[in-house]
Amino acid sequence: MDDISSKKLFGGCPHDCPDTCAMLYEVEDNKLISVRGNPDHPMTRGGLCVKVKNYEERHYHPDRLLYPHKRIGKKGKKEFERISWDEALNTISEKWKSLISEYGPESILPYSYLGNQGLVHGLNGADAFFNKLGATVCERTFCGEGSCTAWLSTVGPTAGLDPESYIHSKYIVIWACNSVSTNLHHWAIVQDAKKKGAKVVVIDSYKSRTAKQADWHISPKPGTDGALAVSIINHLINNDLVDKDYIQKHTNGFDELKDHIQGKDPQWASKITGISVEDIKKLSYEIANEQPVGIRIGVALERHHGGGQTIRAVTCIPALTGSWKYIGGGITQFPVWEHPYKFDVICRPDLIPNGTRVVNALQLGRVLLGENIDKNKPIMSMMCWNANPVTQATETEKIIKGLEREDLFLVSAEHFISDTASYADILLPAAMGAEQEDMILSWGHLYLTYNQKCIDPPGEAIPNNEIFRKLAKKMGFNEEQFTWSDGECLENYVDWDAPACEGLSLDYLRQNGFARLNVGCKDTRAPHKNGNFPTESGKCELILKNAKNFVAGPFRQMYDDYQPGQDLPPLPDYVPPFESKETNPNLAKKYPLNIISPKSHAFLNSCYANMEDKLRVQGEQFVLINELDASERNINDKDKVKVFNDRGSYEGVAKISEDVNEGIIVSTLGYWRQHNEGTVNSISSGNLADMGNAPTFSDNLVEVVKL
Repeated sequence: MDDISSKKLFGGCPHDCPDTCAMLYEVEDNKLISVRGNPDHPMTRGGLCVKVKNYEERHYHPDRLLYPHKRIGKKGKKEFERISWDEALNTISEKWKSLISEYGPESILPYSYLGNQGLVHGLNGADAFFNKLGATVCERTFCGEGSCTAWLSTVGPTAGLDPESYIHSKYIVIWACNSVSTNLHHWAIVQDAKKKGAKVVVIDSYKSRTAKQADWHISPKPGTDGALAVSIINHLINNDLVDKDYIQKHTNGFDELKDHIQGKDPQWASKITGISVEDIKKLSYEIANEQPVGIRIGVALERHHGGGQTIRAVTCIPALTGSWKYIGGGITQFPVWEHPYKFDVICRPDLIPNGTRVVNALQLGRVLLGENIDKNKPIMSMMCWNANPVTQATETEKIIKGLEREDLFLVSAEHFISDTASYADILLPAAMGAEQEDMILSWGHLYLTYNQKCIDPPGEAIPNNEIFRKLAKKMGFNEEQFTWSDGECLENYVDWDAPACEGLSLDYLRQNGFARLNVGCKDTRAPHKNGNFPTESGKCELILKNAKNFVAGPFRQMYDDYQPGQDLPPLPDYVPPFESKETNPNLAKKYPLNIISPKSHAFLNSCYANMEDKLRVQGEQFVLINELDASERNINDKDKVKVFNDRGSYEGVAKISEDVNEGIIVSTLGYWRQHNEGTVNSISSGNLADMGNAPTFSDNLVEVVKL
């Protein structure tokens, strides 16, 4: 590489996080010396979370995968032998050609999610390759997809309330989002607003780090947020706390909604949620009157049977109260909807053969075991990159049984030999952030974030995009796209002619590191003051007409066939959980505890769970349990315990805590199975939520016993 040690080197955090921090790399002699936050970025302000504060150490971790390998031992035992790239690529291409000849291209399954979020090397970076291959389409619905279905159906593809505009909010509701751990830089803005007098309310089923710092913590029973939201709507309407003018001009379906929510008042919701009638009424009144009100919803809000309907109900509230009229008023889901990314170019759905099947990533174990696919068309090979499903997907035990199949040819492009990679037949060493050019998909703010290649990858590691360029050549693909450099990809993957990109270019980003999109200023932006919702009617859809369930395109390789397709309810409502004492009393007799499994503070999904310094911060796998529940089970603080149901089990250390209510336990995700006894997702159901085929991680009953 050219000597770049004297230049300002721009980076973007590649992890699956809404903050997408702008970073600065320091390099000496082709070695990454340090990584720090870019102080010039208005949103991330030079700060980095605990996960990436020493990001350079991840690049040089002694366990990093540096060369291609082939399996020589039993699957899962991490017994591999170094091979050349030629041997690795030839083995893969020959095996795939053989499988295609015998079983068809759908016998191959791509699997990617929760890792690198770059436009080039991330979630969708290999979609064009596998779409050309004719492989089974993988519907990736780990987090936010039910939320997306509800959001897009209600208000359309809008960024909504700018995260930076919360500085102008007088009343802030953080609903099912542990911002301190998972949205740190937005939390800084919330704290600034609080200093100016804003009230901060956190709605979460346990006392998270964020809830502990709120002015008011409201704790509904798991999976009952929808009942709370519907009762708020009821109280707003029946007590004349709505903005009639805004409703008349900028919404559809108010009369139908008013009739629909009759009887679903705070008294009704109190019995379901466990929240007092007085608190529901108080919250409703304050949401109506303390304008501007900003609502930040987290992905956890969808993680139960009725998650989509819950998001629908919450998303309707700002239109009912007229919050959208104010700077700092409205609601935030994923600001990514106003980013001008060209997903059709990235994914190339036009290359997908007609009739190609779709499988859901959350049900990987079932798919590999042939439970919910045509048994005459089995999955015979899987390629996994930017993902560790053994740790992160549901029904862990089924996944492991599937990966143990001797006839399953598994390819893994990885940084380390993760839980999933340990079952691979071929291991491919992938480059890390500072070793590749990319633009990081920012799904939590309104900035484009550039990442510069500033060092060479160690050993024989190469970027994901180069891996797939090499595989495309081996498979004989002749589309020009499969020859594009990383920079050429960025030129083609972003609509630089879009109004949001006025005055911007890739060269500008290379010189400045980041750029705010031209979608309004945080101090003046009120995108729906006069309606102008990007829906068919231009209004907020309180009622849906002839709407069907769907998964947003980027989460299924932009493929539109075989969508879920069920009729969506026209009006928002409460949908009870699959597993609770109220909905499944027989199961609750056997497994009486609800489990919540949020993301960890020091891990990013499963990243960093193999790094000693992050493990020290995070601590060992814990099980938060209420004192009453612990006493009933003769469990003392720091006792080793087992958490289990019919799907599987894991072990952890009991932490008796007032942070969880009776009947609930909390264990965070991300710990690697190879370092622990089981994983939290061993107990997680593969049942899908009501919209967007979203997960139901917080809709599971378990029992806990002392070991």
